[in-house]
Amino acid sequence: MTKSRTAAFALALMTVAFLGTGFAADPADKPKTATDAAAELAALKVQLAAQQKQIEQLQTALQSQMKMLDQMAANTAPAAAPPRSAGLGEIASTTPMLPPAPPAVAAPRIFTPPAPQAAAAEASSPLQIKIGDTTIMPVGFMDLTADWKDKNAGGSLGSSFGSVPYNNAATSKLSEFRFSPQNSRIGFRIDGNWKGAHFLAYNEFDFLGQSGATNLSVTNGAFVPRLRLFWVDVRKGQWEMLAGQSWSMLTPNRKGISALPGDLFYSQVVDVNYMAGLTWTRQPGVRFLYHPSDKVTVGLSLENPDAYIGGSGGGSSITLPSALSGLAGTQLDSTANVQTTPNLHPDIIAKIAFDSSSHVHFEIAGIERTFKLWNTTTGQPASGQYSTKAGAGGSFNGNFEILPNFRLITNNYWSDGGGRYMFGQAPDLVVRSDGSVSPLHSGGTVDGFEAIVNKNTLLYAYYGAIYIGRDVAIDANGTSLVGYGYRGAANSQNRSIQEITFGLNQTIWKDAKYGALNFMAQYEYLMRAPWYWAAAVAGGKGTHDNTIYLNLRYTLPGGAPSMK
Repeated sequence: MTKSRTAAFALALMTVAFLGTGFAADPADKPKTATDAAAELAALKVQLAAQQKQIEQLQTALQSQMKMLDQMAANTAPAAAPPRSAGLGEIASTTPMLPPAPPAVAAPRIFTPPAPQAAAAEASSPLQIKIGDTTIMPVGFMDLTADWKDKNAGGSLGSSFGSVPYNNAATSKLSEFRFSPQNSRIGFRIDGNWKGAHFLAYNEFDFLGQSGATNLSVTNGAFVPRLRLFWVDVRKGQWEMLAGQSWSMLTPNRKGISALPGDLFYSQVVDVNYMAGLTWTRQPGVRFLYHPSDKVTVGLSLENPDAYIGGSGGGSSITLPSALSGLAGTQLDSTANVQTTPNLHPDIIAKIAFDSSSHVHFEIAGIERTFKLWNTTTGQPASGQYSTKAGAGGSFNGNFEILPNFRLITNNYWSDGGGRYMFGQAPDLVVRSDGSVSPLHSGGTVDGFEAIVNKNTLLYAYYGAIYIGRDVAIDANGTSLVGYGYRGAANSQNRSIQEITFGLNQTIWKDAKYGALNFMAQYEYLMRAPWYWAAAVAGGKGTHDNTIYLNLRYTLPGGAPSMK
C-alpha cells in the first residue's frame, strides 16, 4: 500500500507541473491580436491533448503496479489449513471400523489419520503422556464375550474351523456355552520424532494364552497374558523400516502396508480366530517399505519360517511314511514343539499396495518359502540325502467404497506350500517314502461387505472358504498310501472348509475423554468336508456348526497423536 500511495502522489505532481506549464500567462508588454489569440488557443488544445494522453499512460502503469502488489501480498499471506474430513474409524487397538477418509491435502504417510474424536482426545485425554516430542498412550479394551455353539467342538473361545464334530460323533450331541474375558487387550503406543524421522512403537497383549492350571473354570479364572504385537517402526522421507512381532505382511490391508491393527483387514467378527479363508498370522520379522507417492507403497518382508505339517487350531495333518514318522516334531512342525524345527531361510514376502483415493484400496502380494529335509532312514535309496523344495503363493486383495459408507471386500489367496498362513488349516507339504518334499496346494478367500448406518451402527456379512488339494504317495512297502487326501485317509483331512457369517457392532456411547461402550453380535455357519469318508460311517460326508457370539466392549479413551 505504501508503494501505491507514492505512485499516486508522483502522478499528481506531474499532472500539476504539466498543467502549470500549459496555463502560464504570457508577458503583458505586447498586445495580442485576434489572430494571435486564435493561434494560442489552438496550441493550448494540442498541448492539453498531449498531456491527457500522458496522464492516461501513467494511470495504466499505476494500475498495473497495484495489481502486482496485490498478487505479492496474496502469495505471502499464510495459507488456510485444509479442512478436516469426517473420520469413520476407531483407534488402532479396537476392532477396525471402515477406514477414515484422508484430508483433502495430505503428506505421504502410512499411519491412519486420527478421527475427530481422536484429535479431541489428544488435547484432553488424561491417558496421554507427552514428553518433549514423544507421546505415550495406553491402548486396549475390556471384553466380556458370550459364545454358544450347537456342537461341542472342545475348543476355546474361538472357532476350530477344521475340527467341527461330525454328526455321528458323541460330541455332536451336545452344545456348549461360556462367558469369557479373554479377548480383552492391553498395551501401549509411543510416537515421537528424532532428527527428521518419525518412530512408532506398538505393544499389545490379550489373555488367550495357554495355562498349566486345570481349575480355570472351577475356582480361579487366572487367564494367561499372551503377546500379540511388539514392534518398532521408523520412517524418514519415503523410506520406512519395521522390526519385531507384527501381523504378517501377507495379512490383507485396508490402507497402504501399515502394520497398525486399524489399517489391516482381519474382518469385523467377534470370533477371536477371525474367518475361515483369511490369510494371516502374527510372527517376528523385519520389513522394508518404500513410498514413491502417497498412493503407492512397496514392501519387502523377511518373516519367521516354519515347515508345518498340520495339527494347529484343529487343522488337518498329513500322514508321514512309516519309516519317516520321526520327522514330526524334529524337522517338521506338528505343533508338538515350539520354535525347535530347522529352517533354511526366512519366509520372503513382497507386496505392492495402491490407494488411488480414500474409496479404493487394492494390493498384490507374493510369498516364497524353501523346505529342506535330511533323510534319516537306513537302507532306503535316498538315505543320507537332502531334499530341498521351494514353495510359493500369491494374493490379490481389495476394498472398494461403491456407495457412501458401504464397502465391498475381496481377499483371495492361492499357494503351493503356504497353508499355514490360513490359520494353520492346511499343511505346507507332504513327504514321500524316499524322503523328498512335495509342497501341498491350498487357497482361501474372504468376500463380503461392510456398511455404517446412522454413524453408530456397523453391519457386515462375509463368505469365507478354504480349499486343500490332495497329494498322495505310496509308502516304502509298496501298498500303503501316505500324504494327504488319499483313499482311506482319516476324515480329519479336510478338502474344504466354508463359513457364512454376519453381524453388527453398535456404539452405545462414546466420549473422547472417557472412552466408548459397544455391543457386538455375530452369527456364524460353518461347514467342512473331508477328502475321504468311509462308506460304513453314518452321518453323510460333511458337517456343519452354528455359533452365536455376543460381546460387550469398553474401549479406553485416547487417540493417536497427529503425525508430523
